[in-house]
Amino acid sequence: MEIEHIKRKFHNRTPRVLGSNEFYRFSVLLPLVEIDDEIHILFEVRSEKLRRQPGDICFPGGKVDKEDKTEQHTAIRETCEELGIKEEHLSDIYPMDYIVSSFGTFIFPYLAVLEKKADIKPNPAEVAETFTVPLSFFMNNEPNVYKVGFTIEPEEDFPIDLIAGGENYNWQTRKLDEYFYFYEDRVIWGLTAKILKHFTDEISDMN
Repeated sequence: MEIEHIKRKFHNRTPRVLGSNEFYRFSVLLPLVEIDDEIHILFEVRSEKLRRQPGDICFPGGKVDKEDKTEQHTAIRETCEELGIKEEHLSDIYPMDYIVSSFGTFIFPYLAVLEKKADIKPNPAEVAETFTVPLSFFMNNEPNVYKVGFTIEPEEDFPIDLIAGGENYNWQTRKLDEYFYFYEDRVIWGLTAKILKHFTDEISDMN
């Protein structure tokens, strides 16, 4: 191999997250809806029939399929499928900051306006129910923040003797902030709460 070959390989190359080709990709949509002249945010309660996170409160969304043209297309498709609405009932769709989770996953959140005329008929296989919360609640109430610690546990066949320090190697550990909102009898937490916190932070200086 010649150095010119390497230079051509990296010339004008666009950097990306190392290993991201193996990451899972998910899109979610934060729906805004006007109720009695007040802005609300719509949430889903995940069906108890689901294998992952049954009963959790979340935004509409799901995994990016190969057939999806963009992450935004995924967010729209999943929202329509889960809420039983038409694409024309969603407008003003904007991307928010995406998340790279600690577990090798990209989450692409989008903001959209859900038309008041939309007749929501949740898909019972995925959604137990929907409900809304006034945006003012999240603007006026900070979430509770709790820490989740990550520990390092090498597998039994890990060649610990081949690294400097061996069994005394100083592994780097970290803690993750988990946000919790409490609205009436609802608990909104995890990535949904993190996206909410990001959204309210972004619009807090508009008042």
